[in-house]
Amino acid sequence: MHVVYGLVGLKTHCKVTMVVRREEGAIRRYLHLATGNYNVVTARLYTDIGMLTCDAELGADVTDLFNYLTGYSAKRNYAKLLVSPVNLRERFEALIQREINHQIKGKSGHLILKMNALVDYKIIRLLYQASQAGVKIDLLVRGICCLRPGLPGVSDNIKVTSIVGRFLEHSRIYYFHNGGEEEIYMGSADLMPRNLDRRVEVLFPLEDAEMIRYAKEQILAAYMADNVKSREMRSDGTYVRKRVGRGTSAVSVQSVLIERAKSGGR
Repeated sequence: MHVVYGLVGLKTHCKVTMVVRREEGAIRRYLHLATGNYNVVTARLYTDIGMLTCDAELGADVTDLFNYLTGYSAKRNYAKLLVSPVNLRERFEALIQREINHQIKGKSGHLILKMNALVDYKIIRLLYQASQAGVKIDLLVRGICCLRPGLPGVSDNIKVTSIVGRFLEHSRIYYFHNGGEEEIYMGSADLMPRNLDRRVEVLFPLEDAEMIRYAKEQILAAYMADNVKSREMRSDGTYVRKRVGRGTSAVSVQSVLIERAKSGGR
């Protein structure tokens, strides 16, 4: 066994596992890509999401990532992964700009971004631009959020919600409507300068249509429907607890997901 402590000056924060096997005369890579730590204690306390895959291109990307971490490669281009501090910031900003371009062309831009914190001023400025272009933006930010929603002419189309429940919200999920060709990335990176510029982070794409549909309609939709443990940010930066309206059912997203897990994920 070899233990590598990472690159000098960069904290390794990505959550990636790869198992390489020789099968029928060929090499096959098995990957687990996650939003959470490989820690038996926090696994009992945090909400996280992971994906198992044998995708060959992702396998090649992860191989290059581990070679980067061990100092054997200075690779700067990845086929599918967004990796900081290599290409994640540039690619993420391009995805937001693409949503702005779709909106300008009348294709109903929509972003749903779930994270622990939103601090990076370049991303915030780009989200303001997206709002001003008419893109609908739903932000699920558990902790610190330096963006102000609902400012006239600046962030009218942005809604910020924080959910604090039994478990610590820890998953990062980034949805892009993309003119109807929906894309979702998940991973370890919050939208903070330290994550985008000073850590090794990974965002990975969901490519199966059924997985994208499930993540949007069963996970993200449940978070946005929460009216028990959620608080909505006002334009002055204060938060107000959501209330269960008359004739409306109470929805606690963590309870919903627990019950769904008990029934086999349905």
